[in-house]
Amino acid sequence: MNQAIGIFDSGLGGLTVLKTLSKSFPNESFCYLGDIARLPYGNKSPETIRKYGLQIFEYLKNQNVKAIIIACNSASSVFMEDHDYFGIPVFNVITPGTQAALSITKNNRVGVLGTSATIRSGAYTNCIKSFSPKTQVTAEASPLLVPLVEEGWSKDEVTRLVLAKYLAPFKAAKVDTLILGCTHYPVLKGVIKELTDYKMELIESGEVLANTLRNQFADGKIQAASIGPGSIHIHITDLTDHFEKLAKELLSPQEFTLTRVVI
Repeated sequence: MNQAIGIFDSGLGGLTVLKTLSKSFPNESFCYLGDIARLPYGNKSPETIRKYGLQIFEYLKNQNVKAIIIACNSASSVFMEDHDYFGIPVFNVITPGTQAALSITKNNRVGVLGTSATIRSGAYTNCIKSFSPKTQVTAEASPLLVPLVEEGWSKDEVTRLVLAKYLAPFKAAKVDTLILGCTHYPVLKGVIKELTDYKMELIESGEVLANTLRNQFADGKIQAASIGPGSIHIHITDLTDHFEKLAKELLSPQEFTLTRVVI
């Protein structure tokens, strides 16, 4: 039986990563943990986020996963130096996202739209500067977006107005490449493109993590599934009225099992 790839996020945002990865690697099985009971992570301290993350690492280890993907920018920001958990490879979203942005930008002006915790950590700015000191970074916290997405308001006019305010600094700075520094934000990709007049390249966590996994498989650092198709198991720490509905909308037509768990 093939081992699954573990993925975790504070809520449903990481499902955008899960969708991309499951389409990119149809033979692979995935075990997703959504920490609904404790979301959002974006307004919590680094110490609290790390405590939650280590609890989830242990849970996923007990599910016998072969890799752990931190599909949460807030959590990634406090696990930047962690590349292994008891022999299980661990991947964050910040380093590959940074490298993707730097490979695309033409004017060396990169924007980061993220949660308060992610922006406050300076993880993206520091990572970008470590690879390219000359690059100008504009980083803006957008704490209202995660609750709006979790509420299913991605197409609401209120969300559009909030986004317009958050995106204004990037337009003023003439940013040409924008890192969507939260896995919830790809749900808003269409609106973001419209509000930025289609002039910014958008970097999504799912796409850059797919490239990371592809390289890991090619190098033999993680063994690819030998047979398929794979399965998707979603574990959540709380079951809200609309989570299953939104999960079906995001993952359609892929099938999955949904289980409430205690960590």
